[in-house]
Amino acid sequence: MDRGFRFMCQAETKRLVSLVGIIVALVLVVQFTELPNSKFISSLTSTITSFTMDTSLVNSKVEDNNMLLNHSNSNSTHAFEDIAISPQASLLDQGRESSLVYIHNVTHSIISPAPENDVVFNNLTTRDNGSPIGSVQGKEKNFTSQGDLSSSLAPQPMVPLPNKTSLDSKTASKSPVIPVSSTATSEKSDNTTDPVRNEGKLSSSKGSNSTFNNGKPVSAKNSKKRPSRVVSISEMNSVWQHIQASSLRRKPARPSAVDLEILHARSEILNAPAGMNDSRLYSPLYRNVARFRRSYELMEKMLKVYIYQDGDRPIFHEPLLDGIYASEGWFVKLMEASKQFVTGDPGKAHLFYIPFSSRLLQQTLYVRNSHRRSNLIEYMKNYVNMIAGKYPFWNRTSGADHFVVACHDWAPAETRGRMLNCIRALCNADIEVGFKIGKDVSLPETYIRSTENPAEYIGGNPPSQRPILAFFAGGLHGYVRPILLKHWENKEPDMKISGPLPHVRGNANYIQLMKSSKYCICARGHEVNSPRVVEAIFYECIPVILSDNFIPPLFEVLNWESFAVFVTEKDIPHLRNILLSISEEKYLEMHKRVKKVQEHFIWHVEPVKYDLFHMLLHSIWHNRIFHISYT
Repeated sequence: MDRGFRFMCQAETKRLVSLVGIIVALVLVVQFTELPNSKFISSLTSTITSFTMDTSLVNSKVEDNNMLLNHSNSNSTHAFEDIAISPQASLLDQGRESSLVYIHNVTHSIISPAPENDVVFNNLTTRDNGSPIGSVQGKEKNFTSQGDLSSSLAPQPMVPLPNKTSLDSKTASKSPVIPVSSTATSEKSDNTTDPVRNEGKLSSSKGSNSTFNNGKPVSAKNSKKRPSRVVSISEMNSVWQHIQASSLRRKPARPSAVDLEILHARSEILNAPAGMNDSRLYSPLYRNVARFRRSYELMEKMLKVYIYQDGDRPIFHEPLLDGIYASEGWFVKLMEASKQFVTGDPGKAHLFYIPFSSRLLQQTLYVRNSHRRSNLIEYMKNYVNMIAGKYPFWNRTSGADHFVVACHDWAPAETRGRMLNCIRALCNADIEVGFKIGKDVSLPETYIRSTENPAEYIGGNPPSQRPILAFFAGGLHGYVRPILLKHWENKEPDMKISGPLPHVRGNANYIQLMKSSKYCICARGHEVNSPRVVEAIFYECIPVILSDNFIPPLFEVLNWESFAVFVTEKDIPHLRNILLSISEEKYLEMHKRVKKVQEHFIWHVEPVKYDLFHMLLHSIWHNRIFHISYT
C-alpha cells in the first residue's frame, strides 16, 4: 500500500512539473514573439525584480518633485523668464505650462505672504529680493531639461531679424563687461525688424502667461485676455498725489551736500507762488503750472548729471535715431553732448546716467530663434555689478540716484533686479510689469522717420476739415485690436477702423487720415505703449488711449485728461457713443490744447526749451527730488 501510494505521488509530481514547464515555455514563447528585438530575457528579469521594493525609484521621483518646487521657490524669477510667450502654443503645451506655473504660485504664496515688496513680471507675482530676474544658462537647463518639458516651456517663434550690416563699432569700449558680437544695425524708419512687435503691420503675437492671486489662478494677460486688474487714469492720479504728499516725510538719514540741494529744490517747488507763470505755458495742460515752471527753472540752474563712460559699443553710447525706438537714441545723443547738464565730477552729480540702448541690446545679444532673453538680462546685471564694484556711487544710494532711458518692449525685464531701485524711463510703462508711479518715468514712443528733421509732417487740418470721427489702422497683434475691428470695422461711415493700410511711400495715406480725423485711436498692441499717442499729437488729432494700465508720457507734469480721451478696453463696444458725447465746444478746446502740447514731444537736433529732451530730463529730475528716501 505504501509503495503504491508513493508511486502515485511521484507520477502526479512529474505531471505537475511537466505542466508547469509547459506553461513557462508558452509564456516565454509569447514574450519572445511580442517584445521588440527579442529582448525577452531582460524583460523577464525586470518583471521579476519589479516584485521587490525599488526605493531608488521612489526617492528619484520625490527628488524630482522637490526640485521643481524648490526651483520655483528660490529661482522663480529665473525659471519663468523664458516661458512661452506666444498664443500659438498647443493646448498640450499650455496645459503643461499652467501646471508648472500653478506649482510655482501655490508654493510662492506660502513663503511670501507679504505683498509690499513683491513685483509683477509677465503677470507672475514674484518676490523681489534685490536679485536680477534673469537666469544663468545653467539654471535654465536644470529647469527645462526634463525631456519634452523643455518644448512646452520654450517660447513660440517670433519674427526673426533680417540680415543687416553691423553697426560701426570701431570705437574702443571703455570697460568691457561681456564680449559683444554685434549684429546691430542703424534702425530705419520701417520697423519690420522687431522680433517682438511690428507697429502697423501684421506680425506674430506675444502670448499667454497665467496670473495668480494668493495661489489661485485668475485671468491672464496675453494676446487674447485683459489684465487681471484695471487701474483707471483717476486712480493713477490719486497714487501720484499720494506719493507727492508722502514725499515730505522722506529724508536721508545722513544727507550729503547734493542731498541738501535736492531737499532745498523740493521745498522751493512745493512753495512756488501760484501767480508764477510763463506766457509759453498754457496752464490747463499741466497738473500745477507754477510748480512745473519752478521745478524746470531749478533744473536748468542746478542739475548735474554724471554719465558712466564704461560699457561696450554698440549697446552703450551708440544712439539709434530713427524708427519707433528712437527716443532712447535721441536722449543718449543729446545727453552726452550737453555741456549744461553733464559733469565730469561725480561728487557734484544729482543723477547718474547709464547710457545703454535696450534696442541695441536686443539686436546685439538676442540669439535668433532662441526665444530666450535671459542673456540680455544677465548682461545688464553684470554691468551694474561691475559699476557697483568699480565706483562707490551705486552702493551709496542702492542706485536710487541712477537712471536709464529705454524704449524697447523688453526693457522692463532687462532693468529688473538691482536696477529696479533706479529711475527707469520706459516706453513700456505698464503697471502690470512693475512700472512704479512716482519713481519711474513714462517715455514717449516717437516714430522718427527723418533724423535730419524729427518734426517732419507735424501739423494737421483745422477742425472744420476733419470729417472722420475716429481713425485707426494697424496690425492686429495683441488682444485689443481684433476686438476693436470686430466692433467697428466697416460699421459706421465716420469710423475709419481697419487693419494695415496698403504701403505708400512715406506712409502718406496713414498720415493724411490722421490729419483728417477728430479722434485717433491709440490701441495697444503687444504692449501698452504705441507711437500713435505722439503721432496723434503731431497731427493735431485728439488721442484716444485704448490701453488699460498704461501710464501716459510725462505723467508727472501733464494733465492728460485735458487733451486726451481715456477709454477702458471693456468699453470698446461703446466707443462711438463716448466720442459723440463730447460736445463740439469741448472738442475745440481739446484740439487747441493738443496743438499747444506738441512742443513737449518734439526732438530737436539742437535742444530747445520745453522740448522732449528737456521735458524727459525734467521728469527724471522731478522724480529724483520727490523720491529721495535712502539712508
